[in-house]
Amino acid sequence: MIPIVGLHLELDEQAIILRSETPLTILSSAVVGGGLTSARVIVNRHVSKYYDHPHPEKEMLLFAANRGIQEPFVGLMTAVFTKNMWVGVETGEEVAVVLILTAGFSNTISSGLSAPIRLHPGTINMILLIDAALTPAAMVNAVITATEAKTASMHRWNMLTDEALPATGTSTDAIVIACTGRDPVLPFAGPVTPVGAAIARLVRRGMEARRPSSHR
Repeated sequence: MIPIVGLHLELDEQAIILRSETPLTILSSAVVGGGLTSARVIVNRHVSKYYDHPHPEKEMLLFAANRGIQEPFVGLMTAVFTKNMWVGVETGEEVAVVLILTAGFSNTISSGLSAPIRLHPGTINMILLIDAALTPAAMVNAVITATEAKTASMHRWNMLTDEALPATGTSTDAIVIACTGRDPVLPFAGPVTPVGAAIARLVRRGMEARRPSSHR
């Protein structure tokens, strides 16, 4: 399912687990392992929409240990059922990109307009796997590109928050940019670069595939 050498996907009702035979360079907003790091395992774990553990990082570490993960990993949480993940692939002359997306829209917000609220895992989680070596700046670029495509999709649907504001995402969206480190070395990942264009197309396709029925 993952057409990148050395990457393997495991799926069950509890989690989506990606394992790499070699360390990946990862930039993420994850609950566990967030920031810029190196890891061979990425977990997107299903939790109840009422999840409210006081120490989510510690609880996530326990979950991983129970799944036999004994090494540093990057861990996300989502209230979306893992069977409803969307996987898309873009392969071109420059690089292969894979998106694994889980999307729930129960707690939409409008950035800069919505008031701070208690966080719940409704969540649009995007895991982008890139068979290349993006520089740290390019990885930040990739986050911007993916986020712009996500928000553009919601605007195209005229999706609103509970306060009738234009939705830009949900209150707990998370993203992972994971690079194999193999050639080519890419200094940019904006929307008009080959890798950035692939990222944006994948995000738009994934969002459309998981578009709520009320907005079709």
